[in-house]
Amino acid sequence: KRGGRGFVRPIRLTLLSFSFCASGPRGESLQHGQSGTLPHFLEEPVDAYIVKSNPIKLRCQARPALQIFFKCNGEWVHQSQHMSQEHTDMGTGLKIREVMINVSRQQVEDFHGPEDYWCLCVAWSHLGTSKSRKATVRIAYLRKNFEQDPQGTEVPLNGMIVLHCRPPEGVPVAEVEWLKNEEPLSSEGVVETRGDHNLIISEARLSDSGNYTCVANNIVAKRRSATATVVVYVNGGWSSWTDWSPCNVRCGRGVQKRSRTCTNPAPLNGGAFCEGMSVQKSTCNTLCPVDGGWGEWSEWSVCSSDCERQRSRECTAPEPKHGGRLCDGVAVATDNCTGGLCTQNRKLIHDVKPQGVENSSDVALYSGLAAGVVTVVLLIIAVTLYRRSQSEYGVDVIDSSALTGGFQSFSFKTSRQANPLLINSSMQPDLTVSRTYTSPMCFQDSIDKELMAERSLLDPLPDLKVKDLSIASPGVAERAEYHVMSHPQTFPRGLAPDYRAVGTTLGRRGKNLFTPQVSLTPSRPLHKATAVFGHAGGRLVVPNTGISLLVPHGGIAEDTTWEMYMIINQEDSSTVSEEEAEIFLSPAVTYGPPGLDLSCPIAMTIAHCAEVAADNWTIRLKRQTQDNKWEEVMSVDEESTSCYCLLEAQRCHVLLEHPGRYTLVGEPLNQEAAKRLRLAVFGSPDTSNSLGFTLRVYCVDDTPDAFQEVAVGERSRGGRLLEEPKMMLFRGNTFSLQVSIQDVPQLLWSIKPFTTCQEFSFSQVWASNQRPLQCAFSLERYSHSSSQLSCKISIRQVKGEEQILQVYTSVVESEKGVVPFFTQSDCTIISQTGSRAFKIPLSIRQRISATFDTANAKGKDWQLLAQKLHIDRNLCYFACQESPSSVILSLWEVQHQDSGDLDSLASALEEISKVQSPRQTFEKGFKYSQTPL
Repeated sequence: KRGGRGFVRPIRLTLLSFSFCASGPRGESLQHGQSGTLPHFLEEPVDAYIVKSNPIKLRCQARPALQIFFKCNGEWVHQSQHMSQEHTDMGTGLKIREVMINVSRQQVEDFHGPEDYWCLCVAWSHLGTSKSRKATVRIAYLRKNFEQDPQGTEVPLNGMIVLHCRPPEGVPVAEVEWLKNEEPLSSEGVVETRGDHNLIISEARLSDSGNYTCVANNIVAKRRSATATVVVYVNGGWSSWTDWSPCNVRCGRGVQKRSRTCTNPAPLNGGAFCEGMSVQKSTCNTLCPVDGGWGEWSEWSVCSSDCERQRSRECTAPEPKHGGRLCDGVAVATDNCTGGLCTQNRKLIHDVKPQGVENSSDVALYSGLAAGVVTVVLLIIAVTLYRRSQSEYGVDVIDSSALTGGFQSFSFKTSRQANPLLINSSMQPDLTVSRTYTSPMCFQDSIDKELMAERSLLDPLPDLKVKDLSIASPGVAERAEYHVMSHPQTFPRGLAPDYRAVGTTLGRRGKNLFTPQVSLTPSRPLHKATAVFGHAGGRLVVPNTGISLLVPHGGIAEDTTWEMYMIINQEDSSTVSEEEAEIFLSPAVTYGPPGLDLSCPIAMTIAHCAEVAADNWTIRLKRQTQDNKWEEVMSVDEESTSCYCLLEAQRCHVLLEHPGRYTLVGEPLNQEAAKRLRLAVFGSPDTSNSLGFTLRVYCVDDTPDAFQEVAVGERSRGGRLLEEPKMMLFRGNTFSLQVSIQDVPQLLWSIKPFTTCQEFSFSQVWASNQRPLQCAFSLERYSHSSSQLSCKISIRQVKGEEQILQVYTSVVESEKGVVPFFTQSDCTIISQTGSRAFKIPLSIRQRISATFDTANAKGKDWQLLAQKLHIDRNLCYFACQESPSSVILSLWEVQHQDSGDLDSLASALEEISKVQSPRQTFEKGFKYSQTPL
């Protein structure tokens, strides 16, 4: 068998190798599987993808196994390409063999079979062989171009949005995700992503407007499709017709008008404007006035015993009608019937008096008139001086302006610290220094702002022109008429008196503390305000608490009045719920009555203590339900059509339509979240020890009503404010607050042991819920001659901020009548009705609303007004209002209620007047402003 030697030799080598392996000791044979088991794979090769030029590893592991070889595409892999290792299973004593091979990109590319490149493992034992699963090896890739890019679209509100996307071809198949404005799209229950990668939104919302991108990615790369812009628009709808205007002529045939606006809803994001006429005209006839005319004189009467006769006439030729003038002249004439002589009591009497008598009568008459004029002038001067001496502020009014709406500049002398509560300051006041402040003067109003209507401030035509809104006042501001109390039976017509559920105050009651010298006003609850409002609207304020309410003009129907109230409630719980991490950031405020019926939202201002400079909070407005649970109305950062929140550094302005109890709550997002604390130190002598003196340190939420409660309590116990209150940021880092007293003169004063440092836990401060935290330091002087006390109060959060309160006071100085410290001017006036309650005169307000509620060719509509006034967030809320411009102006009113400065409004209107671009350009710019760079 010649040629067979080369074939027999490898078989002989294999047999020899096998016999060599089998000829070992018995224990070794058992380890290799003579116990009667076939090889069992502990690890089989898995499918793999080659990325770029990086080879992949395939791995096999079997027990028991004498040998393991890879077989790829039906051919054995050379033994030199195997990397193997062997170890013993400690549990069974059997040998475990593990083998690996590398597969390169070149190997896969060179294979041209009917199927993908594949490999499997074959393991040998004494009883036979076992095969593993097939593992495929593929070269991964992802094409650059999408098979179908999403296309931009415009859909109406509540319409369906469908965006198609077919990713590029790739191995493995690419996964698809959607981005909206470069952020991953969250479903929120309204977005549906089909298996074919299409994006479907069944009911479009205004917030769904944006730039959408389809992103495909696999293990090789990530591809982005072209961006598709989706615009959700709102077609305009007509509001109801207004009432017919009065006839434009006083007499005869004229014209009357009525109008409607495209605000129900207003067109938004390029929506179609309303079709039809916005103004209707109709002819009218007004009856002309008829002036009265005298009829004929009657006959003279018979001569009387006084030698006089009379005759009369009537204003009946014609009678005055339709507002005509009455007749001029006398209706009854008297005459002497004897020609100057009259026989009376049988004596002859002359009817004409002597010349001297007539002259003396004239002198007496003129002297009396002169004395009367002098008396009136002196009376006016006395009243003016008296009113100036009794002024609530005792300051000289420098200027007055119809535009400032009752906010005036005034000057007064000030010392180092302008705080009337500070007693015995360490530095003597410098009476030579004069400062000028601009401050709210408690509703004191300037002259009638309707004078502004005489100026051509606004042009209601499309070419809006605004030059200047400033008009100097011709005189000193007059005092406003305040309406503090109302008739107890005031309620909406048609409702029973018991329907007025005014409610009870939940705050503390105390004496009136707002008059600087002697209080003459009766005591009333400090946390409640009540007033009656009608069609003219007005403002309701809980004094010195940062809480106020604005009722817009026209919000209440004509011939209807409501007795409205506001109450600051003290909550029993420090947190909103046990499960959530939310805390109260403001007092709970109730306004009502519950059945209040308004045609437009009211604007309420609530003070809060959150530090909102950084985005460390999620702040929500909540309302209390009938079962005393708090339900969320809206998040301050979200958009809503039922409510509007404008959050500022120290207060929040809210537009509401339903009465109830509201509060601001916050959920910290991280440990950097902080709330503001107001720190103050009060002192008073110890009543039980003539040598003792007590320092009380307060840490309260930095809201006016919280510190007012401290001032009320300290006034009742005779405390004095020893240092200007300071503000401190308390962070949500779970660390406590420490209060310590330092630098007490050891030779003059002693302090109770173990009280120099006191501590509030984190939870006490963090969830204080407007309740004051107090700690006290009891000191005792060694001698009556020691009358001065100087020390420092350190207040610090562990791993946080620190504030120092410097105390320097005389402990024997008698208490002075002082006013509690407040962050605003002390005011006792709680309400104001009519035009004096608003900064913007009614006539100007109506012209602004009429101009901007109706869109024109240059895009000067309410959206542009909101943008220029920096109230351009959550525009969908204004779009749902009957008059968006009027609601925007109400929000501007409460936002500027302290400054009273109309410069920002005037500047905004002047900027709008310069706009030259068409409406479409503005809308396009507004859309692009939402596109991330």
